[in-house]
Amino acid sequence: MTERKPPGVSYDTWVDRQIAAAEARGDFEDLPGAGKPLPPPSGRDAATDWALRRAREGDVDVSAFLPPSLALPREIQDLPRKLAKVRTEKKVREIVEDLNARIRKAHAMPQDGPVLRARPLDVEETVASWRAGRGES
Repeated sequence: MTERKPPGVSYDTWVDRQIAAAEARGDFEDLPGAGKPLPPPSGRDAATDWALRRAREGDVDVSAFLPPSLALPREIQDLPRKLAKVRTEKKVREIVEDLNARIRKAHAMPQDGPVLRARPLDVEETVASWRAGRGES
């Protein structure tokens, strides 16, 4: 088991000392693959490679992989484009109320990642903007 880092010693110094001690003991000699070049990274075994490929193909919303503090502002930014495809005011209200509920829930949870600065949207203002985009008054 690795010893604990002594107080007052930087992590870099502590790690360097452990590596030097292991080299002195010969712990790095006769390792498999010694003297051979490392294979080029293929990316095939990376867990994120699958998610990125699916996102590029449009199968997965990238926001699903982001913390709420990044996903929700992105969803707010994309909301006008999303609402432009909606036909009924009722559905617009449902979408905005669902988004607001998720924003409130994210604010109530411990923050993961950057601080969430997004605030719930004004439903009436969003509906009015949707109507204006459709040429309605």
